Amino acid sequence: MARANPTHASTATFVRDYDPFARGSFPVGVRTIEIRDEARDRLFPCEIWYPAASGHAGRDLTPATQDVFTFPSSDTPRRQAAVRDAAPEHGTYPLILFSHHSGGHRRAATFLTTHVASHGYLVAALDHSEIVAPELMRKDGETPERVAARIQGLISSRVPDIRFLLDYLLAEPSPLPEAAIDPSRVGIVGHSFGGWTALAAPEADLGIRAVVALAPGGASNPRPGILPLVLTFAWGRDVPTLYLVAENDVSLPLSGMYELFEKTPATKRMFVLHRADHLHFVDNVEQEHEKIRTMQWPPALAWIQQEMKPIAELCSGEQAHSFICGLTLCHLDAFLKQDVRASRFLAADVEAELTSRSISAAAHRPGSDLRP
Repeated sequence: MARANPTHASTATFVRDYDPFARGSFPVGVRTIEIRDEARDRLFPCEIWYPAASGHAGRDLTPATQDVFTFPSSDTPRRQAAVRDAAPEHGTYPLILFSHHSGGHRRAATFLTTHVASHGYLVAALDHSEIVAPELMRKDGETPERVAARIQGLISSRVPDIRFLLDYLLAEPSPLPEAAIDPSRVGIVGHSFGGWTALAAPEADLGIRAVVALAPGGASNPRPGILPLVLTFAWGRDVPTLYLVAENDVSLPLSGMYELFEKTPATKRMFVLHRADHLHFVDNVEQEHEKIRTMQWPPALAWIQQEMKPIAELCSGEQAHSFICGLTLCHLDAFLKQDVRASRFLAADVEAELTSRSISAAAHRPGSDLRP
């Protein structure tokens, strides 16, 4: 493999032995289930990605056999690199919970969920309460009091949603009996409001052993119209945490990312993706970014449209996805699988490795604990 900077031999050595950016050895299956929370009277659609049996090899990467789905708000078909209802590969796997952005969808980042599953993880995501609970949905003519109550309701639902999903997956009977979950190896990944959820969940659930926060909310001085989220970080233990954030994030600026990073009481790392905005963490980056940038916003949020750069001035979705997939997987491998190769990779010159892949990013070091 050609290297843009051949002077970093140690990094290249680790990449030959361990490449978290490459697709894993497992084909990926996907299954949709519905789970009911009787206590809150909510029915949650849930997506589970998992290592599929070897007979499905290649079918998850072939358009003719890939899963096709639509979002509730769109009739445009989308594909994900997974085979619908494929037979699972028998084994026991770590579990990764994924939490989507505000108003998002459990399939918002299939580029990442399928990548992680291809490396021998079970990955599960649900549509959060603001998507499924009528009382939390926006209505015309809401009073300020009603808006405030609804916002508080959807914020307070997030961590219980994750705990309910985790409890369900660890209970018997398993929704995937052939692919068992190792309860001692559970991690969580989230974007935006989901990133806040990922950072809030370890306080409520001691079973979570690793966190990846993608451009998370929760800083103390949110911009107008952004959810007023609070994080206490009262974890009481070391939960290794990776922050992946965007240099040009209009909605959740870098200043807030630095604040959260400094407050995180754990082994931690942060990498900043250059020339990237808030929508570089979802599928179909170019289309989603331009849709948000050009849509009509209410006056209180008009600043978003005014400040976002055109996608042509930012990095590509392909570069962003490679950055997110590789570093997320490496963090999970290092701290859930105790993979020494992943730990060495993180301790080496990660920036040089990213540069060799035409990805411009920088590590944020002040106050960090860089021990893998």
